[in-house]
Amino acid sequence: AGIHSLVWEEAQITAGVDPDFHRRDMYDGIEAGAFLEYELGIQVMPDDGTDSFEGIDLLDPTKIVPEELAPVQLIGKLTLNGNPTNFFAEVEQVAFHTGHLVPGIEVTNDPLMQARLFSYLDTQLTRLGGPNFAQLPINRPHAPVNDMLRDGMHQTAIHTGVAPYRPNSIDGGAPEVATVQEGGYVQVPRPIEGVPVRAHAASFDDHFSQPTMFYRSLSEVEQQHIVEAYTFELGKCYEQPIKERQLEVLANVDADLCAQVAAGLGLPAPKGTPAQDVVLSAALSQVVTAPGPIAGRKIGVIADTGSDLAGIGKLRTAMDRLGAEVLVVAPVGGVLGRGARKVNVDRTLLTTRSVEFDAVVVAGGTTPTNDIKLILLLQEAFRHCKAMGAWGNGAAVLQGAGIALDGAGVVVGNSVAKAFTGELTAALGLHRAWDRAAEVMGSAVPPATG
Repeated sequence: AGIHSLVWEEAQITAGVDPDFHRRDMYDGIEAGAFLEYELGIQVMPDDGTDSFEGIDLLDPTKIVPEELAPVQLIGKLTLNGNPTNFFAEVEQVAFHTGHLVPGIEVTNDPLMQARLFSYLDTQLTRLGGPNFAQLPINRPHAPVNDMLRDGMHQTAIHTGVAPYRPNSIDGGAPEVATVQEGGYVQVPRPIEGVPVRAHAASFDDHFSQPTMFYRSLSEVEQQHIVEAYTFELGKCYEQPIKERQLEVLANVDADLCAQVAAGLGLPAPKGTPAQDVVLSAALSQVVTAPGPIAGRKIGVIADTGSDLAGIGKLRTAMDRLGAEVLVVAPVGGVLGRGARKVNVDRTLLTTRSVEFDAVVVAGGTTPTNDIKLILLLQEAFRHCKAMGAWGNGAAVLQGAGIALDGAGVVVGNSVAKAFTGELTAALGLHRAWDRAAEVMGSAVPPATG
């Protein structure tokens, strides 16, 4: 459902309460059938021999080409549809290498890429105990291989033939390199001109146009996040000259950015010369304006012994159809139920935090309480601009935590009707209620309702 990030405080909390949060979220999603999908896209630019496009040095790894200048063309999709059964054998022993290419893809003369072509191989030799790491099951090719690498530690293959080199006359010239028709990898010849020198191209001296493009392409909320991040990091620096020099750098990126950070540090904002005519790229912003799919999202439902269990069941059914997961959060574990209707408790207020959920909903019939753990969970979710909701008198629980029922991204209904689930789905599809950001930015708790 696009690209999303944790907000700053959310990331800090997550690192403390569950360092394996992202891995667990991925594994749980795959196990539930909400497979992770990554689309592969390419940007196509004319090869005129200059290694540049629209004034952008394509060999400079610190530069990007805006999608508005070279649209991304999707050519494939990677789907993660299964979890490892043996973490060491299938994850720890994987040998990633930038030189593992398929026909049709070649490396550029990017200096960083060229260094990695060497360093990745050098790393695998050490990390995986020798040159035969490609014979480990997770790295082994599906097709049979008969090459000339026959020695070294951990050699597991028994090669045929007597000549581990080519050309040779004693083994009929075998093994032979596969041809293009046989699916072999063939490099495309390309002329190269120039004098090797230990220097950077002049385009490397353009330090500011792309940071300016990045900052000005963001939404106001994201720009505020950048301001707060700089203010926090520089606020933790106790060397005054370093703060002043960094403000001079920011002054050449954007005057408003520099002024806000300087104000937060209590320092004067220096003058700079930021670029004025940069191309803006909407693709750099993560804020979405139209609801997307909610498959894989998690909704925490606050409940207790008096809650509307039938309503929880209806909500779970509605969310299941869309691929989202409902988790019941109660004061204690076990089962909530009266008579034939029962609901299992998935989390307790002691074992969970708001960071585990994409939305938090209070079930009707839930008793208002002063439990600080519940209030903290609700206030955190509100402060992190997550979708929130309540039906019936569950709304009183939200109000008890100081959350306005008419706030952005807050869905309230009399029951779990179609309208309620529809609004909640739309709020979830936006990922965050960014219209709430100005209200809670920098606040420890949401404003009281009176």
